Amino acid sequence: MNILWDFDGTLFDTYPAYTAIVREIISDEKVSDEEIFCQLKVSFSNAFQHFNLNEEQIKTIRMRARRLRPNDLKPFPEVEKVLKQADKNVIMTHKERDDVLSILTFHKLDGYFTDMVAGDDGYPRKPHTASYEFLHEKHKVDLAIGDRKIDILPAKKLGIRTCLFQNETPGADYYLNHYRDFNKTIKPY
Repeated sequence: MNILWDFDGTLFDTYPAYTAIVREIISDEKVSDEEIFCQLKVSFSNAFQHFNLNEEQIKTIRMRARRLRPNDLKPFPEVEKVLKQADKNVIMTHKERDDVLSILTFHKLDGYFTDMVAGDDGYPRKPHTASYEFLHEKHKVDLAIGDRKIDILPAKKLGIRTCLFQNETPGADYYLNHYRDFNKTIKPY
Protein backbone atom coordinates (compact mmCIF):
# COMPACT_ATOMS: atom_id res chain seq x y z
CA MET A 1 0.00 0.00 0.00
CA ASN A 2 1.27 3.46 -0.93
CA ILE A 3 0.28 6.14 1.58
CA LEU A 4 0.19 9.92 1.20
CA TRP A 5 0.59 11.57 4.60
CA ASP A 6 -0.13 15.04 5.88
CA PHE A 7 2.55 16.14 8.36
CA ASP A 8 1.23 18.47 11.09
CA GLY A 9 -1.37 16.78 13.25
CA THR A 10 -1.09 13.50 11.33
CA LEU A 11 2.49 12.25 11.58
CA PHE A 12 3.51 14.65 14.32
CA ASP A 13 1.57 16.06 17.27
CA THR A 14 2.39 19.69 16.46
CA TYR A 15 -0.86 21.48 17.28
CA PRO A 16 -0.27 21.79 21.05
CA ALA A 17 2.92 23.75 20.28
CA TYR A 18 1.12 25.88 17.67
CA THR A 19 -1.73 26.52 20.11
CA ALA A 20 0.76 27.77 22.71
CA ILE A 21 2.32 30.14 20.17
CA VAL A 22 -1.04 31.60 19.14
CA ARG A 23 -2.01 31.87 22.83
CA GLU A 24 1.04 34.10 23.41
CA ILE A 25 -0.05 36.43 20.59
CA ILE A 26 -3.77 36.64 21.43
CA SER A 27 -4.26 39.03 24.31
CA ASP A 28 -7.91 38.05 24.91
CA GLU A 29 -7.96 35.81 27.97
CA LYS A 30 -11.59 34.86 27.24
CA VAL A 31 -10.31 32.76 24.33
CA SER A 32 -9.60 29.22 25.48
CA ASP A 33 -6.75 27.02 24.32
CA GLU A 34 -9.41 24.60 23.07
CA GLU A 35 -10.91 27.29 20.83
CA ILE A 36 -7.46 28.16 19.44
CA PHE A 37 -6.71 24.48 18.84
CA CYS A 38 -10.06 23.91 17.08
CA GLN A 39 -9.59 26.92 14.80
CA LEU A 40 -6.03 25.90 13.92
CA LYS A 41 -7.26 22.40 13.08
CA VAL A 42 -9.50 23.88 10.38
CA SER A 43 -6.51 25.81 9.00
CA PHE A 44 -4.02 28.43 10.08
CA SER A 45 -5.69 30.94 7.74
CA ASN A 46 -9.03 30.17 9.34
CA ALA A 47 -7.60 30.77 12.83
CA PHE A 48 -5.94 34.01 11.77
CA GLN A 49 -9.22 35.27 10.35
CA HIS A 50 -11.31 34.00 13.27
CA PHE A 51 -9.15 35.83 15.81
CA ASN A 52 -8.80 38.94 13.60
CA LEU A 53 -5.01 38.79 13.68
CA ASN A 54 -3.09 41.48 11.85
CA GLU A 55 -0.18 40.90 9.47
CA GLU A 56 2.43 41.53 12.16
CA GLN A 57 0.82 39.00 14.52
CA ILE A 58 0.59 36.43 11.71
CA LYS A 59 4.22 37.00 10.78
CA THR A 60 5.26 36.53 14.43
CA ILE A 61 3.27 33.29 14.75
CA ARG A 62 4.78 31.86 11.57
CA MET A 63 8.28 32.88 12.66
CA ARG A 64 7.86 31.30 16.12
CA ALA A 65 6.44 28.11 14.58
CA ARG A 66 9.53 27.82 12.36
CA ARG A 67 11.76 28.26 15.41
CA LEU A 68 10.36 25.19 17.11
CA ARG A 69 13.12 22.63 17.51
CA PRO A 70 12.66 19.07 16.25
CA ASN A 71 12.65 17.75 19.82
CA ASP A 72 9.69 20.07 20.59
CA LEU A 73 7.56 18.09 18.13
CA LYS A 74 6.83 14.42 18.73
CA PRO A 75 5.59 11.77 16.30
CA PHE A 76 2.26 10.23 17.22
CA PRO A 77 2.56 6.95 19.12
CA GLU A 78 2.86 3.89 16.89
CA VAL A 79 2.93 5.87 13.62
CA GLU A 80 6.28 4.25 12.84
CA LYS A 81 4.61 0.82 12.79
CA VAL A 82 2.29 2.02 10.03
CA LEU A 83 5.18 3.62 8.11
CA LYS A 84 7.02 0.28 8.21
CA GLN A 85 4.03 -1.57 6.74
CA ALA A 86 3.58 0.68 3.72
CA ASP A 87 5.26 -0.07 0.41
CA LYS A 88 5.79 3.68 -0.08
CA ASN A 89 5.16 6.72 2.08
CA VAL A 90 4.98 10.23 0.66
CA ILE A 91 4.22 13.55 2.35
CA MET A 92 2.19 16.55 1.24
CA THR A 93 2.56 19.43 3.68
CA HIS A 94 2.33 23.20 3.84
CA LYS A 95 5.40 23.19 6.11
CA GLU A 96 8.76 24.18 4.60
CA ARG A 97 10.86 21.29 3.26
CA ASP A 98 13.95 22.00 5.42
CA ASP A 99 11.82 22.04 8.58
CA VAL A 100 10.15 18.73 7.71
CA LEU A 101 13.46 17.07 6.85
CA SER A 102 15.12 18.22 10.07
CA ILE A 103 12.21 16.93 12.18
CA LEU A 104 12.08 13.59 10.34
CA THR A 105 15.86 13.18 10.58
CA PHE A 106 15.94 14.06 14.29
CA HIS A 107 13.30 11.40 15.02
CA LYS A 108 14.95 8.88 12.64
CA LEU A 109 11.87 8.68 10.41
CA ASP A 110 13.37 10.19 7.26
CA GLY A 111 14.18 6.78 5.76
CA TYR A 112 10.50 5.86 5.54
CA PHE A 113 9.63 8.50 2.94
CA THR A 114 10.08 8.17 -0.80
CA ASP A 115 8.96 11.66 -1.78
CA MET A 116 7.48 14.91 -0.52
CA VAL A 117 5.72 18.02 -1.71
CA ALA A 118 6.40 20.82 0.79
CA GLY A 119 4.99 24.29 1.26
CA ASP A 120 7.93 25.95 -0.45
CA ASP A 121 7.75 23.77 -3.60
CA GLY A 122 5.42 26.16 -5.41
CA TYR A 123 2.25 24.07 -5.52
CA PRO A 124 -1.12 25.62 -4.64
CA ARG A 125 -2.23 25.05 -1.06
CA LYS A 126 -4.66 22.32 -0.08
CA PRO A 127 -7.43 21.64 -0.92
CA HIS A 128 -6.16 22.23 -4.47
CA THR A 129 -5.39 18.87 -6.09
CA ALA A 130 -2.13 19.72 -7.94
CA SER A 131 0.31 18.35 -5.35
CA TYR A 132 -1.79 15.23 -4.81
CA GLU A 133 -2.00 14.68 -8.58
CA PHE A 134 1.78 14.93 -8.84
CA LEU A 135 2.38 12.43 -6.03
CA HIS A 136 -0.37 10.09 -7.22
CA GLU A 137 0.87 9.99 -10.82
CA LYS A 138 4.41 9.32 -9.63
CA HIS A 139 3.68 6.85 -6.80
CA LYS A 140 0.16 5.44 -7.36
CA VAL A 141 -1.18 6.48 -3.96
CA ASP A 142 -3.70 4.05 -2.41
CA LEU A 143 -4.58 5.99 0.74
CA ALA A 144 -4.32 9.60 1.93
CA ILE A 145 -4.17 10.20 5.70
CA GLY A 146 -4.74 13.61 7.23
CA ASP A 147 -6.15 15.23 10.33
CA ARG A 148 -8.25 17.90 8.62
CA LYS A 149 -10.93 17.90 5.95
CA ILE A 150 -8.66 19.90 3.62
CA ASP A 151 -6.21 16.97 3.74
CA ILE A 152 -8.71 14.51 2.29
CA LEU A 153 -10.60 16.69 -0.20
CA PRO A 154 -7.91 16.54 -2.92
CA ALA A 155 -7.63 12.77 -2.55
CA LYS A 156 -11.41 12.33 -2.77
CA LYS A 157 -11.44 14.33 -6.02
CA LEU A 158 -8.78 11.99 -7.44
CA GLY A 159 -10.55 8.81 -6.34
CA ILE A 160 -7.99 7.95 -3.64
CA ARG A 161 -9.24 6.31 -0.43
CA THR A 162 -9.02 8.63 2.58
CA CYS A 163 -8.52 8.40 6.32
CA LEU A 164 -9.08 11.15 8.86
CA PHE A 165 -6.89 10.93 11.95
CA GLN A 166 -8.38 12.15 15.25
CA ASN A 167 -11.19 13.86 13.37
CA GLU A 168 -14.75 12.60 12.86
CA THR A 169 -15.75 15.06 10.11
CA PRO A 170 -17.98 13.24 7.60
CA GLY A 171 -16.56 12.36 4.20
CA ALA A 172 -13.58 10.08 4.83
CA ASP A 173 -13.49 6.40 3.96
CA TYR A 174 -11.85 5.52 7.29
CA TYR A 175 -11.36 7.12 10.70
CA LEU A 176 -8.52 6.51 13.15
CA ASN A 177 -8.00 7.89 16.62
CA HIS A 178 -4.81 5.94 17.26
CA TYR A 179 -2.34 4.26 14.92
CA ARG A 180 -2.45 1.03 16.91
CA ASP A 181 -5.86 0.48 15.26
CA PHE A 182 -4.58 0.91 11.69
CA ASN A 183 -4.73 -2.77 10.70
CA LYS A 184 -8.18 -3.22 12.25
CA THR A 185 -9.59 -0.11 10.55
CA ILE A 186 -7.95 0.15 7.12
CA LYS A 187 -9.04 -2.68 4.87
CA PRO A 188 -6.79 -3.72 1.98
CA TYR A 189 -8.21 -3.73 -1.55
